[in-house]
Amino acid sequence: MAAELHQSRSGQTLVLTISNPEHRNALGPEIYAAGRDALTMSSSSADIRSIVITGAGGVFSAGGNLQRLQANRAAAPEVQAQSIDGLHQWIRSIAHCPKPVIAAVEGAAAGAGFSLALACDLLVVADDAVLVMAYSSVALSPDGGGSWNLSQALPRQLVTELLMCGSRISAQRLHELGVVNQVGPGGTALKMAMALAERLNGRAPNALASIKTLTRQACGQDLNQQLDQERDHFVSNLHNPNAGIGITAFLNKTTPNYQ
Repeated sequence: MAAELHQSRSGQTLVLTISNPEHRNALGPEIYAAGRDALTMSSSSADIRSIVITGAGGVFSAGGNLQRLQANRAAAPEVQAQSIDGLHQWIRSIAHCPKPVIAAVEGAAAGAGFSLALACDLLVVADDAVLVMAYSSVALSPDGGGSWNLSQALPRQLVTELLMCGSRISAQRLHELGVVNQVGPGGTALKMAMALAERLNGRAPNALASIKTLTRQACGQDLNQQLDQERDHFVSNLHNPNAGIGITAFLNKTTPNYQ
């Protein structure tokens, strides 16, 4: 069976399911392109308020396809560079999408699969999942933003150990470190992620978009720059119709229905 990224809808949530059963949901150019296109479409769709990325068959993704990587060693370096650029376009589309993106991880999230999960805004993981930056185990270095996202969240020494040693790290340990949002029994990651998505779907999409922008840019700005950005987003959101809906509902103790 060919590697595919299946798309389905549950209310206002788009579910993207990585499916490559012969290779434990290994990633490749077709999936990168489909993921990028899905995130681009979601960004401009008023009907979609959240995105969940998961894997078929109880596995998130084993990362890169080693057979394809071995074949690419005989090709010009530009071939692999173009493939990684495709992955990175998907990673950038997650960052730039104004909607919250949630990873629902069961089974293995290894190499680029782990990097993909870390690129999402929220991370829900089964307690028996295996998370590992496996690159150095085959004499490779990270891609997919894995080194960047881990370095934003964890001390350098721990990141270095995870990347250099290819050490597995449990969902519970990542939860304790603040990298994982929720941990639950095996087989429940998607259910938990959908419940989280539904909770987010009930909030004002413009406010969530501002929060995503502010949190993602904070590490690259000084305090004065961040304060200016917070002011501008706050004023913009105050004058959005959703603020009137939200404030009125709060004062009247009713449930808001945001646009």
